[in-house]
Amino acid sequence: MIDPRLRMLQLVARCGTVTAAAAALHYTPSAVSHQLRQLAAELGVELVVQQGRGIRLTAAAHTLLEHTERLHAQVERARAELATIGDEPGGRFTMCAFSTAASRLLPAAAARLRDAYPQVTVRLMEAEPSRCFDLLLAREADLALVVVTAQNPPLDDERFQQYSLLDDPLDLVVPEGHPLTTRPAVQLADAAREPWIVGRQESTYYQLVLTACMAAGFTPDIAHYADEWDTGTALVANGFGVILVPRLARLHSDWPVVRLPLHGEPAPARRILAAVRQGAEAHPTVAKALEVVHEVSLR
Repeated sequence: MIDPRLRMLQLVARCGTVTAAAAALHYTPSAVSHQLRQLAAELGVELVVQQGRGIRLTAAAHTLLEHTERLHAQVERARAELATIGDEPGGRFTMCAFSTAASRLLPAAAARLRDAYPQVTVRLMEAEPSRCFDLLLAREADLALVVVTAQNPPLDDERFQQYSLLDDPLDLVVPEGHPLTTRPAVQLADAAREPWIVGRQESTYYQLVLTACMAAGFTPDIAHYADEWDTGTALVANGFGVILVPRLARLHSDWPVVRLPLHGEPAPARRILAAVRQGAEAHPTVAKALEVVHEVSLR
């Protein structure tokens, strides 16, 4: 309904490079560059200019993006209104989420949506939070469950509607027999001198741990890197350090570790949001999906 080249410009603005935008859209970088040059020629303005090894969006591009966001939101509202006129909702509905939510929240929510609207084909995708927003923009996903990070769009971003679902507390995991297991209450600062196991530096989990520790007044001594909870738990069990684990995450029950709830202020937690495209929230399937993810998050 809208020139697809405007969606390309949106993705370039969000991803920061033509290459990353092309990957999100499943195009080649040369195809995206060609389409943007065509759009610029038709409008008679420059949209993208080289800046060192990267690119920079021009003032004209930013003006066009403001209009593009309003256009896309209006189209979403039109789709939503049309969907209320027809029969029972059908078609395909894609829900994406980061790893823990993809295993603990998404399947139950998807099952409720499928039961409510049998004509809807529900598809699930696991993706990092930043990737989830790219999927929404590229129309490859219709609803995303994300954890709040510094890389997320702000809550007032006009491209998305974002809804708070729950705060997921972070627990400290230590080996059995660790001195902290004898305390009646443990604060995160009590583990300041421990060796830490975290995720890759580019991961959401790494940022989560670093932010929580700094809020507690210390920088963690990072000893090992592990992206999977089972790997991190195995390292803890063998005395290589401690980890923070979200309450929603399930750990391998065979490892000799203790999961300690954390007390004090601030008690670390991660905030989980549901996000949809701006204007889509009134669509019957989107509205129902938002309803069921909220129900599941309260269990």
